[in-house]
Amino acid sequence: MRFASRVFLFAILFATACTPISLSDSQTLNVVASSQIVGDVVRVIAGDLAEVTFLIPPGTDPHAYEPSPQDARMLAEADIVFINGLGLEEALQPLLDEQAGKVVNVSEGVQPLELVEEVEAGEDPHVWMNPLNVKIWTDNIAKALGEADSANALAYSSNTQAYKAEVDELDAWAVEQIGQISEENRVLVTDHESFGYFADRYGFEIVGTLIPSYSTLSEPSAGELAELEKAIQDLGVKAIFVGVSLNPSLAQRVAEDTGVLLVPVYTESLGGPDGLAPTYLAMIRFDVESIVAALSDDS
Repeated sequence: MRFASRVFLFAILFATACTPISLSDSQTLNVVASSQIVGDVVRVIAGDLAEVTFLIPPGTDPHAYEPSPQDARMLAEADIVFINGLGLEEALQPLLDEQAGKVVNVSEGVQPLELVEEVEAGEDPHVWMNPLNVKIWTDNIAKALGEADSANALAYSSNTQAYKAEVDELDAWAVEQIGQISEENRVLVTDHESFGYFADRYGFEIVGTLIPSYSTLSEPSAGELAELEKAIQDLGVKAIFVGVSLNPSLAQRVAEDTGVLLVPVYTESLGGPDGLAPTYLAMIRFDVESIVAALSDDS
């Protein structure tokens, strides 16, 4: 970010911080979520008791997102800010630091996967790819909403229990569907390190990624790509799964070189309201169906 833009952002933060919003100013909570996926879950738990907006637009790679002056104002005016945490919102961190007292990390309490040393040190932020982790999200969300709006704490708790039941139903369905894939075909090649929690939950092995990092901002070397293409051919990999919010050009080149399918999936962004993955639950359902269609024995 250029120096002048950074100065402008913090000038807005300073000005708006002088006039904080309280619940008495509105009948509903003013809530901001960092991403579409976090925002969707927050909306379910909040119901019509909060106005929920999100910072990162639909179809946008969160790793590459650049905050705007409007983001600074939105954060300053929010009653609560929900984030994924684990470094996913790195680009937003200077703005989040200014609003630290009202920032809630929905992944608090999730057991993070450690990224292997040859890939990258640190913790994998893509916790939502295991639906059971999102049940932990709902508890953190309901707690924060209830503390800010105690009169409706029971409603938030009720919404949480109902949503957890839906998540459990989805998870059971996913296990059943993935049962159609034989053990030897449960291998994944993805665009970057985003399927670790999914693989851990549903018994897949990730045999390679186009970008050997949890962030799409990294770039593979020619040697790494050559090694990946050899692994794809040696292991008889059927498909490469690439997120719809990412540039598919690299994946297309590898798919052409190796003769495997290129399968779009949703990983870091939902679709539009009329799209194939308008909600988090629909996103996981779409991904499971796409993976099963690509990797099942009769595909």
